[in-house]
Amino acid sequence: MRTRAYVGLGANLGADPAATLAEAVRGLAALGATEVVALSSIWRSAPVKAVGPDFLNAVAALDTGLAPLELLDGLQAIEQVHGRERPYRNAPRTLDLDLLMFGDLVLRTPRLTLPHPRLGERAFVLRPLLEIAPELAHAAVGEAWQSQRIECQGPLRF
Repeated sequence: MRTRAYVGLGANLGADPAATLAEAVRGLAALGATEVVALSSIWRSAPVKAVGPDFLNAVAALDTGLAPLELLDGLQAIEQVHGRERPYRNAPRTLDLDLLMFGDLVLRTPRLTLPHPRLGERAFVLRPLLEIAPELAHAAVGEAWQSQRIECQGPLRF
């Protein structure tokens, strides 16, 4: 059985963050039992509660046969390939892959919370998510995300 999962992609370090996002999507497509079924445009946003250059963000929809923690392991392995470091919370990064939703699953563990706990607070997640899955508008809890500066940069291709 396959589950529709949504993954947030972000990068603000490196020579070409847009190319990093495209490479990350290729990594998602290469995960076992997983197919990339939709991609948002790339969106540019200022860091939230952080410093550094603007982020490029996107969302990918996946149909996957992986379990949630197996998918999380795959996402973290892709991050490592791209030199992801975690020196402190909200640090600038070469690549960030967040599992946003996994079907209708609600999960609260020390390692993974689904849906993503800050999903409804971040324009850089919600705008690309709603671009590819407008039926998920109910996920847009709160209004703070609507005032955040974010600009569409065009399609994400891989």
